[in-house]
Amino acid sequence: MTYKRVLLKLSGESLMGQQQYGIDPETLKSYCEDIHDIVKKGIELAIVIGGGNIFRGMQGAAKGFDRVQGDYMGMLATVINSMALQAELEKQGLKAKLLSGLNIDPIAESTSGRKASHYLKEGYVVIIGGGTGNPFFTTDTASALRAVEIGADILLKGTRVDGVYSADPEKDPNATKYTTLSFDEAYDKSLSIMDLTAFTLCKENDLPILVFNMNKKANLLKVIEDNTIGTLVSN
Repeated sequence: MTYKRVLLKLSGESLMGQQQYGIDPETLKSYCEDIHDIVKKGIELAIVIGGGNIFRGMQGAAKGFDRVQGDYMGMLATVINSMALQAELEKQGLKAKLLSGLNIDPIAESTSGRKASHYLKEGYVVIIGGGTGNPFFTTDTASALRAVEIGADILLKGTRVDGVYSADPEKDPNATKYTTLSFDEAYDKSLSIMDLTAFTLCKENDLPILVFNMNKKANLLKVIEDNTIGTLVSN
């Protein structure tokens, strides 16, 4: 299948590289080089990135933070990562627009499906930070919501493993990789792909999810060109 418009979901932790915290410049540069490669192919690309390398609301709540306040702090962390992504993409010669679920002028414009779609058609990489703009929702849910809003062909979830497994492959050497799954199969097997809210949103809107290893150089382009990479979850 050829994708025209995709949404790429990245975890904030992925930007740490080998560090314990924050943003590793080399990892950021490598990701943006891979993004550059698919944009040159004419793919319309939107990106949602988490903030776990800076602050994660759920972990903050577990340590005594007010959950609502912690979630807003997490949303701001996603904006910081989005700003870094925008700066590096522009450094590499791409046009990039930063939109946000939180109203934070002059750093980012408030997001809407119509606005994001307009910028995508104009050739911009559209980065959407600030989560959904509401507490109690993860960036998984935000990525599913934004993908549906812009009419994406697929949601690409970039992780540090090369697909969905029957168990954690980093802990269980006997874990089996799935090439394809239906949403119902993934749910019945209790596979941790995205949180349930995000998963349901994708299923109900017939939005396929492709899970792949973003840390392997040039894998993003291979995902676009070669549908055998990663794990495809669909109806």
